[in-house]
Amino acid sequence: MAESLEQVYTTLKKQFASSILDVNREGFEMSVVVERSKIVDVLSYLRDQKDLVFKQLTDICGVDYLEREERFEVVYHLLSYKYNLRLRLKVTVDEENFVPSVSKVYSAANWYEREVWDLYGVKFEGHADLRRILTDYDFDGHPLRKDFPLTGYVEPRYDDEQKRVVYNPVKLPQEFRNFDFLSPWEGMTHDLMIPLPGDEKADDTKKTA
Repeated sequence: MAESLEQVYTTLKKQFASSILDVNREGFEMSVVVERSKIVDVLSYLRDQKDLVFKQLTDICGVDYLEREERFEVVYHLLSYKYNLRLRLKVTVDEENFVPSVSKVYSAANWYEREVWDLYGVKFEGHADLRRILTDYDFDGHPLRKDFPLTGYVEPRYDDEQKRVVYNPVKLPQEFRNFDFLSPWEGMTHDLMIPLPGDEKADDTKKTA
């Protein structure tokens, strides 16, 4: 019986010695980095092994470390009801390769993997219906990538002639302006300030001071 995360890790390391790449312990949490090609086997073992029984997949999420060669992490959060333990697994992948889908191990992974694909562009091999789930079907790009522009690539609008929503490239007709937010008055340059009644009195006071 696994009474602690240390025992869980010992069991995993014994079963999948060459597939466990790293481990990080912090407080009551543990993160285990697993070889990408073995994630299905590791999760199946964690779910079915009677001394572990991590029956619940609570979440799958993505992380983008732009500076890394394998820039994306896919993170799996597991819960063992029987032993009241939580465990985090991670795999890494680049833009070109696939992560094996675990939707046949945990049915909840279906929508979680779609969300990671939608927001980060991570592809899941073997997923039966990998399509967008949060953004629109015609959305361009993956909005949680670190290199995705804040303005996006396209903007939607309703076209009265076509009677449908159309997408056009983002245009910024007004240049960005620099503001000093330390003081709403002193930070404004004179050419941007709108004269208000009484401003001339302030100027006269400065001249006589």
